[in-house]
Amino acid sequence: MQTKKNNSSRHIYTVSEITQDIKLILEANFNDVWVEGEVSNFRVATSGHFYFSLKDQTAILAAAMFRGANKDIKFKIEDGLKVICFGKIDVYSPRGQYQLIVERIEPKGIGAQQLAFEQLKNRLFKEGFFDPVHKKPLPLMPFRVGIVTSSAGAAIRDILQILKKGAPCVDVVIRSVRVQGESAASEIAWAIEDFNAFKQVDVIIISRGGGSVEDLWSFNEEVVARAIYNSRIPTISAVGHQINITLSDLVADVFVETPSAAAKIIVDKKNALLAELDGYRYRLTSFVSETIHGWGNNLVALKHMLKSPQDRLLEKQQLCDEIRERLGQNMQHYLNIIKERAGSLIEKLEALSPLAVLSRGYSLSMLLPEGTIIKDAVNLKLGDKVKTVLGKGSFIGSVEEVIKDKSKGGSLR
Repeated sequence: MQTKKNNSSRHIYTVSEITQDIKLILEANFNDVWVEGEVSNFRVATSGHFYFSLKDQTAILAAAMFRGANKDIKFKIEDGLKVICFGKIDVYSPRGQYQLIVERIEPKGIGAQQLAFEQLKNRLFKEGFFDPVHKKPLPLMPFRVGIVTSSAGAAIRDILQILKKGAPCVDVVIRSVRVQGESAASEIAWAIEDFNAFKQVDVIIISRGGGSVEDLWSFNEEVVARAIYNSRIPTISAVGHQINITLSDLVADVFVETPSAAAKIIVDKKNALLAELDGYRYRLTSFVSETIHGWGNNLVALKHMLKSPQDRLLEKQQLCDEIRERLGQNMQHYLNIIKERAGSLIEKLEALSPLAVLSRGYSLSMLLPEGTIIKDAVNLKLGDKVKTVLGKGSFIGSVEEVIKDKSKGGSLR
């Protein structure tokens, strides 16, 4: 036998009613919960609210973090980041979707502050903040040092004590700031900018003593890193100890572990400059001494070379005698050459002279009265007057007979 269902006792919910009941149940049972998951589909609305999903291997949960809760987050939320969220489960009625309203969020396995540090460090690295090419060299000797630190801290006392003892010639300008706390980073950045505007210091030391990571966190803020990077004056970062490497250490032109080490850099530069000047002074003294010694030797040599006017006159007289003697010898030698040449020419002339021919028994006949030399008998006729020149003397005769050349034939009487 079947029992008929009593439809009059059935309760029919509206969509809003069922959604509201589920909302009440969830809020009552999941009001304060911690949820672990991986961020996905992260987005920031124009209102400043964060919307994302949390997921694991088998499920996904919508999440929302409103602007009032997310304004103090230091690290960057991005897809793939594993986080732990605290909040409550709520139902978003317009879509009938339950979601986690996040009030706090922390990265899993690493502190939020440390994650923010790593994210900022990576970003600044990509922008070239740590590139050695941007590091400015310290001046050869900084005679005026600007110090950004707390005037009440131990760091400034250590720096001043070392400079007073090791480099009293250095002037110090202190820009007192808070080195920890909410506004410390801004004060440190302003102090660095003030020194650059002041333009009267050779180097800036950013310093504080040691402390916990939280105590030193002001030196990890982006505003400080950018102020150091943009400084036109060389910077020395001397924050904390070796185990506490801050962003200011990485960005600064020079990084040292303690404030005392920063002061020692200045002292060492002063000592190095003095040592270099001593070296120059030694080399200059040696050069001057050697030069003077050389000049002295030259003067002694010149002194030995100098002679009295009388000695120099006698020397010149002797030189004149030698020149006169050489001149006479040269003239005599030249005259002998001329004499030899003249004798040779005379001998040649004598050999060609008619007188020389006559002296050997020959005679020379000339037709009178003309005095022309008779070369051929054909030019004579009977009765011509002829002068005959002998080797010694001459005589005049008359032609009685002309004997012609036999080859031509005949004679004339």
